[in-house]
Amino acid sequence: MRKLSLLCLTLLVVHSCKEPLEQETQETQIIPSVSNISYSVVSSFPHDTNAFTEGLFVHDQLIFESTGATDQLPQTRSLFGVLDTNNGRIKVKAELDAKKYFGEGIAILGNKIYQLTYTTKVGFIYDATTYKKLGEFTIPTAEGWGITTDGTYLIMSDGTSKLTYLDPNTLQVVKSIAVTLNGYSRDMLNELEYVDGSIFANVYTTPEIVKINPDNGEVVGKIDLSGLVYQAHQEYNKSLELNGIAYNRDKKLFYVTGKMWPKVFVLAVQ
Repeated sequence: MRKLSLLCLTLLVVHSCKEPLEQETQETQIIPSVSNISYSVVSSFPHDTNAFTEGLFVHDQLIFESTGATDQLPQTRSLFGVLDTNNGRIKVKAELDAKKYFGEGIAILGNKIYQLTYTTKVGFIYDATTYKKLGEFTIPTAEGWGITTDGTYLIMSDGTSKLTYLDPNTLQVVKSIAVTLNGYSRDMLNELEYVDGSIFANVYTTPEIVKINPDNGEVVGKIDLSGLVYQAHQEYNKSLELNGIAYNRDKKLFYVTGKMWPKVFVLAVQ
């Protein structure tokens, strides 16, 4: 009788343990996995450790960088210009009054450069040849973070999980998409780069860049740059967050850096 009781107890435990495991397996199968995207470091070049990086893009084989200025770091400035890959300095093309504006991301479209600011809801437009200021526009979100273009629209982030599309002619909102990772909102989207039909975004305060399907907002891949973050901090201990993605379409290479990093890394992404 005792053996029978023990057997019954054992069967009960096995059955009760088995059911949650089966349920867990089923739930795991439902949630899609997001692949890690591999990369290799091709080279690197200097970056100004005073540059509080907010945006990067490549145009005519030149790398443009925008930066912000914060009171806590008096050496920082709100500007954009061409990055000198020999010494890391930015050849300034336009600078904002740091007492009024905190410079954020930049993008080029139709021979115009568009620059965001952080919380003042003011964006600036420049001629991409002369860098003369052409006008201003109202940022339609509470904050301006990163900006890129798909060749038709401007696409901007505001620190949430939302990406907002703007008509470059009217600067009015065309649509917005909500970015999700495995069905959950992926917020803190920062600097952006549009590459071959996908949007790549820095995730602020993390070493991650996510690859987003613009058709549905789903994150379809992740690039873990923990190694580069570690290297930047080892070389310059005041290096801050990873932020800055540019893509050279002719060379099929990515450029990535961070706020006050000592280098820009050139990556071949698989």
